[in-house]
Amino acid sequence: MKRLSITISALTLALAVGVPGFAQSEKNLKIAMIGKSMANPVFVAAHRGAQDTARTLGTRYGVQIDVSILTPDREDTGLQLERIRAAVADGADAILIAPTDASRATPAIDEAVAAGVAVMTFDNDAPRSRRFSHFGPDDVAVGEQVMNELAALIGGSGKVALLAGNEEAANLRSRAEGVQKAAAAHPGIQLIGPFFHEEKPQVAAARMLEVNKDNPDLKGWAIVGGWPLFRSSQTLALLNDLTQRKQKVVCVDALPEELLYVDRGLAVLWAQPVYDWGTVGVSAIVDKLYRDVAVEPRIKMQLVRVGPDNLAEWARQLQAWGFSVDPSAYDE
Repeated sequence: MKRLSITISALTLALAVGVPGFAQSEKNLKIAMIGKSMANPVFVAAHRGAQDTARTLGTRYGVQIDVSILTPDREDTGLQLERIRAAVADGADAILIAPTDASRATPAIDEAVAAGVAVMTFDNDAPRSRRFSHFGPDDVAVGEQVMNELAALIGGSGKVALLAGNEEAANLRSRAEGVQKAAAAHPGIQLIGPFFHEEKPQVAAARMLEVNKDNPDLKGWAIVGGWPLFRSSQTLALLNDLTQRKQKVVCVDALPEELLYVDRGLAVLWAQPVYDWGTVGVSAIVDKLYRDVAVEPRIKMQLVRVGPDNLAEWARQLQAWGFSVDPSAYDE
């Protein structure tokens, strides 16, 4: 079985080895974390990473680091803006946010910075704002990876569809752009879409079933987020439909519920180490506010390919991050 190749950032490595020179402070550090939606498991994983890292660094440096989770129950830019302002009013020292709509979030981010609150983005950037850093992948390149993988799985020819999530999210639009760019480089590929949708598992899966019904010759799906593969009322219907049609799926994210699709030979996943949205984010905030260490304005996340050859090992990685998953179910 092949070993996973996971690039660990210097920020994450610092958790393991410690870094001297931490500036002691009598003041506790208050961080507000605002993901896109509690309904999306990737943000729940990021919350866990942030809180675990806060405990680790707090113990190491003798400072109380509190992470408050202010992620809305559903994806709603207006609620995110309210949460930004609430964090400032509550005396947060820093905000770690994945803005749903970067353009609408930018004024609120700038207001927070003007009030003395450090702001860092993850997943989706707000590059025109005064945020001090962003942690995430090169989204156009991610889309290209997804499409190139799918083209290989279906033999380089056929009709495929693009599922693209929330149209307002710049990172998802960039991934969709990457899929389209890569598809154009494969003469035998006919791409339809993008198909946008609300980022709820049952909505995304229903959208796929609807498109499949209208396109009986569809050979596969390029999916720029994990939504339809999470458990929902549509899971059994989607599994049966994909199996019956012998379709192939290449999807971003690889959380426990998605591993079933790899195990059944339906999918290859490109995993974002979403736990590290929290670990790297909190580490960067501590570096900036307490250690007086320069933080790069962009910290690149590397994705991990998850296929049949490393499925059990990736399951062990998820288990180490606190997910409920049985790696032995995927051992060869």
